[in-house]
Amino acid sequence: MMRNKNKNVRWLRLGLALIFFLAISVGLGYLLRTLLINYHIPLDIPIWLAFLVIFGILLIINLSVLPLPFGVSIMLVAAAHWNPVLVALAGSLGASIGESSGYLFGYLGKRVAVSDDIVGYKTVQTWVRRYGMWAIAFLSFQPVIPFEIGGFVAGVARMSIPTFLLAIWMGKFPKYLLLIYVLGDTMNRFFPHIRF
Repeated sequence: MMRNKNKNVRWLRLGLALIFFLAISVGLGYLLRTLLINYHIPLDIPIWLAFLVIFGILLIINLSVLPLPFGVSIMLVAAAHWNPVLVALAGSLGASIGESSGYLFGYLGKRVAVSDDIVGYKTVQTWVRRYGMWAIAFLSFQPVIPFEIGGFVAGVARMSIPTFLLAIWMGKFPKYLLLIYVLGDTMNRFFPHIRF
């Protein structure tokens, strides 16, 4: 009975974390868009430069500990001005390369940096051993389980770098497309005076 209660609490926490993530993304997107409008910041830069900036921002966010909602908010605002598919493509390419930091720690550090006691480590390790790149693609698509564990496990397992990067991109690109279209539409409904 206690085990079921713990599972329910864990699922509740994951659901609340997802709702919090979405609320922060929408809030930051609203703030960024409001700042652009109120301060008349021009966005008439060359399109290649816009996509390079999006690529760079998502690369840095995924290399560091900056919160992901900030990157999603940047993409939401950018998708209001440029092609949302290309915005998601630029963001997913930058994020995929940025996520390779966990892979490198796993590849170089093996057991030094992470112990087997971390919650979810053994589960992710089993997934990566059993499903390979598909497990990495799933982990990079879903927004709840921290992807860093998957990157670390893939590094320890010596997954090839091209396979690893392709798997991350296969998860990130559809996730970013979904977030851009769903959150952008939600923001347009709730904030009709500021178009996203």
